[in-house]
Amino acid sequence: MTSLGNLRRMTYLYLGRKTSRYIYALQALATITPTIMKIPTIYGIIERRILVNFTVDPDIIRRIIPQPFRPKIYKDKAIVGICLIRLKQIRPKGLPIFMGISSENGAHRIAVEWTEHGETLEGVFVPRRDTSSFLNTIAGGRIFPGRHFHAKFDVKEAEGHYHIAFKSSDGTTISIDGDQTEKLNSTSIFENIDNASNFFEGGAVGYSPNGDKYDGLKLKTFNWKVEPLNVTAVHSSFFENEELFPKGSVQFDNALLMKQIKHEWYSVGQKSQCL
Repeated sequence: MTSLGNLRRMTYLYLGRKTSRYIYALQALATITPTIMKIPTIYGIIERRILVNFTVDPDIIRRIIPQPFRPKIYKDKAIVGICLIRLKQIRPKGLPIFMGISSENGAHRIAVEWTEHGETLEGVFVPRRDTSSFLNTIAGGRIFPGRHFHAKFDVKEAEGHYHIAFKSSDGTTISIDGDQTEKLNSTSIFENIDNASNFFEGGAVGYSPNGDKYDGLKLKTFNWKVEPLNVTAVHSSFFENEELFPKGSVQFDNALLMKQIKHEWYSVGQKSQCL
């Protein structure tokens, strides 16, 4: 286990004094456990979030996701995707804006359900996370839920056009090009933008692998709003991996855009793997 003192020194070396102060603030507000620091409520701005969504046969997803999770089905299809999100002013709630940090991030997501105390709950299973932030890479699985791979991002945004790509430290790549539009993709499994919005707003809780457990994080937004994005090109080496997804089994469905969303993240604890 990496001690908090070592984590401080590594963070200071990579990111300098400002982010080192951020780690000190986390220490003051968080409870240390032997395996993971339970984070305080984190506040900030989602400057831009793109949800790139695909459909897959549910049987394929059942072979990939661990128990207690099962695929959330919409019109006989499982829904998977990529969240490409730029965070700004991220800091423990209550701290001033100047303490905040910014980063580009990518998360591969699978819409899931599970049963808890006899109730069906919904969220997303996040098999991998990628980030431009060395802090997130160092703290992933210790302070922040799940391992975070460090990635180099290429982002170009102008006049409603979005190009986002990254290459991660393990060679995983993503690329998307799209333009802001007024109508949802006519071939989407979702009938309209409201149905799509409701489906994805329900996936506010995400679980990420961390050893033999799954770290939970919940997103609370204060001004949820999505807009359609017309995608002209999309690539994901993860969803194109034929060892996981047989050729042709993952079909692009739609993309949604969110901008300037005030939000909070907070821990919802861990789940154990069910064998």
